[in-house]
Amino acid sequence: MKIAILSESPADEAAIRILVDAIRGEHTEWLGSLRVPSRGYDGVRKSLPRVIAHLHYRTDADALVTVVDSDRTSIHLPEHEQPGNEDPACRLCLLRGIAKDARGELAALHGRRPLTVAVGLACPSIEAWYQCGLDAHATEAAWQRDLDDGADAPIIIRNRLKRAVYGTDRPSLALETQHAVAHAQRLARQTELLEKSFPMGFGSLSRTVGDW
Repeated sequence: MKIAILSESPADEAAIRILVDAIRGEHTEWLGSLRVPSRGYDGVRKSLPRVIAHLHYRTDADALVTVVDSDRTSIHLPEHEQPGNEDPACRLCLLRGIAKDARGELAALHGRRPLTVAVGLACPSIEAWYQCGLDAHATEAAWQRDLDDGADAPIIIRNRLKRAVYGTDRPSLALETQHAVAHAQRLARQTELLEKSFPMGFGSLSRTVGDW
C-alpha cells in the first residue's frame, strides 16, 4: 500500500510516518513529500482538494494521511461521528468534509481504486501527542477542561509544550524533526496509550488507518 502524507510541518510528517507504520504493523511504502504553497493549518486546508486531485490523477497512491493541530478550536467529539452531526468548528470534521467533496469530483480511472483519506486532529498541537506518557496534562480531556475554563491564551500553552518537547519554543526544523522522530519512535511501542489519551483526534486516525 502506497500512502501520501500532508501535515503542518515536514517534522510532523516524519513522526506521523512512524506512527502510521506502528498502527498498521508493517512498513509502509510512502510517496515522496508533497509540494504545497504553504504549511500550517490554513496551508493544509487550502491545499487538500488540489493534493487529492494530484494523487488521484498523477500518482499511484492508495491513501492520504493528513494531521493538523486543533489550536483553540473544538476537539472532535463522539457525536460528530453521526451523519448530519458534523461540526464546522471542528477541524477534523471540516477536513473530512473537504476531502469527501474533493473525492466526489474525481473522474473514475480504469484500474484505479478510489483514494482513501484518514484525518487526525492533535489537541491543542501535535506536541501534546509527543508528550503523551510524560505529561499527565497531555490529553484531550485536559485540553477540553482548559477550553471549558475559558483558556484564552493557547499560544502560551503551545509554547509550553514546545519547550517541553524541543527545549525551546522556536526550534529549527532540524531540531524539531530530531525530537519529533524520537518521540514517535517511543510512542510507536505504545499507540494504545496515545489512543486512550487522545481517543478522538488520534483514535479516529488510528481506526481509519487500522482498517486499511
